[in-house]
Amino acid sequence: MILGHIVGKINTNEFSFEIKKEISKFEYVQVYHDDYGFVLCQVIEIEKSEKSTLGRCIVMGFSDENGKVRRPGNPFNHGAEVLLAEDELIQKVITSDENLAYIGKLKGKDIRVSLDLNKILTKHLAVLAKSGSGKSYTVGVLIEEIAKQGIPMIIIDPHGEHASMRRKNDNKQENKAMPYFGIQPEAYDVMEYGDASLNPEAIPLRLPNNLSSHELIHLLPGKMNANQLGLLYNAVKDAKQISFTELLFELEKEENSAKWSLINMISYLQGLEIFSDSAPPYQELLHSGKITTINLRGYAPDIQEIIVYKLCQDLFDLRKKNSVPPFFLIIEEAHNYCPERNFGETKCSKIIRTIASEGRKFGLGLCVISQRPARVDKSVLSQCSTQIIQKVTNPNDLRAVSNSVEGLTNNVEKEIQNLPVGTALITGITEIPMFVNIRPRKSRHGGRSVNMIKPIEDFKEKAQEFEKQELLPLVLPKISKKDIALMSEEERDIKTILVPSVMVTCEEDSKQFKVMIDMTDATMITNVDEWDKISIPDLSGLSSTALVLLRKAYRIKRFGKEIADPNAAQKLLDRGLLTETYDQYLISHDHAFQKLSTYQVFNKVDYANTQYNQKMEKSIEVEDVKKRLSLFTKVIECVDCFAVKYDY
Repeated sequence: MILGHIVGKINTNEFSFEIKKEISKFEYVQVYHDDYGFVLCQVIEIEKSEKSTLGRCIVMGFSDENGKVRRPGNPFNHGAEVLLAEDELIQKVITSDENLAYIGKLKGKDIRVSLDLNKILTKHLAVLAKSGSGKSYTVGVLIEEIAKQGIPMIIIDPHGEHASMRRKNDNKQENKAMPYFGIQPEAYDVMEYGDASLNPEAIPLRLPNNLSSHELIHLLPGKMNANQLGLLYNAVKDAKQISFTELLFELEKEENSAKWSLINMISYLQGLEIFSDSAPPYQELLHSGKITTINLRGYAPDIQEIIVYKLCQDLFDLRKKNSVPPFFLIIEEAHNYCPERNFGETKCSKIIRTIASEGRKFGLGLCVISQRPARVDKSVLSQCSTQIIQKVTNPNDLRAVSNSVEGLTNNVEKEIQNLPVGTALITGITEIPMFVNIRPRKSRHGGRSVNMIKPIEDFKEKAQEFEKQELLPLVLPKISKKDIALMSEEERDIKTILVPSVMVTCEEDSKQFKVMIDMTDATMITNVDEWDKISIPDLSGLSSTALVLLRKAYRIKRFGKEIADPNAAQKLLDRGLLTETYDQYLISHDHAFQKLSTYQVFNKVDYANTQYNQKMEKSIEVEDVKKRLSLFTKVIECVDCFAVKYDY
């Protein structure tokens, strides 16, 4: 269909034409060129006067014999016909032929839009939009496509939104739209690391305890004076890697009073319990086709910074040595981890800037996501050649987007403020930004806002149902009674026994965890499935001096004999609570107090109606349990429950 003819000034980048047929802004048109054939163009503005209506166009290019998109080397002819673009031409110009990530369809067209993964992974990506505009949803679509190509990836996920990708999309409205986009629901292989006390499906997050002296100083909270730095360097001067226990022991021997604040800072780092000698190797986090998400929900902001720093630094170093495969690093809420410098530095700012500037050389791709583009480090944004932009309205954020995107005109900037949810402006695929309707997610989206206004009648109905049932607070094994029967070669008489227990929430150095106590014999249940238990030592009858010494031993694990009261130490030795070497006392490994969090459980207390053969009676009161535990940890809460034990 002929829309009009070219008039006025013409150059190789833009032209105007007199409109004879109705056409919309940002519509794609094609013009025949004597040397290159049909060339794709786009209407970027429509201007009306008393005599005529003009459309201003930019030249996007044509696909040559090698499939490369090029722009004409000389302008169109005056009076050339301007036609509505054919879908085949649009498709050739806006997509390449291989390593494609299908993310949606061109706005107003039934044309698939795919991103060049090679370009994204080697030249980085930014996803920018105000809160609630669908940026996490769009990132989920991109993650699905990257996983499909078998590319390993790690997601820094502050809100725990991406673990839901292990389940298929069950949203009815989105499922109805899938046939149009040519997709169907699919679940993905997700490995989630995080605080397992908040999410039982997560693997406890542990990082290698291989800090150098430089890293230790960088990660310590607060600033150290010259005196403290001298003490620290003296303690670590001969160590290639830092052991918190050994470091505290070395500092304890110092006579300088400046050691105490330093000991407190190091104890804080140790107490975070994110550093471990038994942390999984980083190679386990990077598997082809698997999605690894680092769920930081529940961690304080300063702890999140430490985790992100350590992960990024170690992975970057390993990638430089080719010790881990090439991978894609996705950072949600990037403004919290690499803020623009006038908003301050975080512990992970520098390493993220380094990855942005140098990662591509080593096969480390980066994707930064933010609802506040103005607060993201400009040097990081400038390294992202491809940008997915959804609705942005804040003037400062708009300015930051404009400064980081090449080819963004004032007209396009205005359109960004009015983008509906589900539509994105994508730059970097072609020289001209394009508007895309993002396809539905194949997997379940975990970032939907919570509906705060549930129907009252529904609430009442559920409350009444709850009251009618004879429910008990139960801690159930993962292996059910039915599973045991199926796995048994012969028929078994499986009895269900309810063991009175208490779930105790403890806190050490601002870190909470849960332990479960069997109230029939005052032992600690460490594994409900295997019914593994460990005894809690009875400390009654010990003197206050002995208790203080034991508490100290629990905190620092070992200390010199010269600083201990001999009589108190001997009583602890007699009870097996301490062991000794030539010149040191150490806390015994035979008791639960070696490290309480080692015995933490991640089971939840659920109310359920169950049939049982026996309900045992407790032989100890909750106050006695609290009294024993409070000598070594802060007891936050005790919840009565029944641990379900299957006897066969």
